[in-house]
Amino acid sequence: MIARIHGKLVFVRPPTVIVDVSGVGYELDLPIPDCAVLGNIGDTVTLHTHLVIREDAHSLYGFLKIENRDCFRTLIKVSGIGPRIALALLSTLTPDELNIALEATDVTTLCRTPGIGKKMAERMILELKGKLHIESVSTKEAPNMIRTDIANALTSLGYNDKEITRIIKQLPLDISDLSLGIKEALKLLNNLSS
Repeated sequence: MIARIHGKLVFVRPPTVIVDVSGVGYELDLPIPDCAVLGNIGDTVTLHTHLVIREDAHSLYGFLKIENRDCFRTLIKVSGIGPRIALALLSTLTPDELNIALEATDVTTLCRTPGIGKKMAERMILELKGKLHIESVSTKEAPNMIRTDIANALTSLGYNDKEITRIIKQLPLDISDLSLGIKEALKLLNNLSS
């Protein structure tokens, strides 16, 4: 998995950009708001990324903020939402606006995104309501993103959002080491199940 890219911006045609990393050009698709503030050709940029591997293509998606990438990853878990629609959602709404729309059951706001109809908006509300707050809770509690990284690690291990939220709240406030944080979280999860 390619998690982050740091290099020189060499091409921009929204939503596609190319970043040169030590002579290798990585093509990425970004949300339109990220393209708008990315900088100029020749600038050094850092993008948090998500790689999607399909039979016919390997596609790389980039985000200026890690919470946007995490939101993207949550969106593509919903049946019927692929990377292109998730990118369109994040081009239309910020993660906070998306979360507010989900919590308020605001179908109209969700339908402003091209490709999202009433049925898809209702499915998103059903499947995502209450699930995007892990990122915002983590961000508020740990500006250094350690809690978000721990939550992502637990998600990749198959734990559900409810368990993760509960455990993240139980971690010490001063946690600053990712590997120790993950070990502590796993220990707390084991205590829950025993």
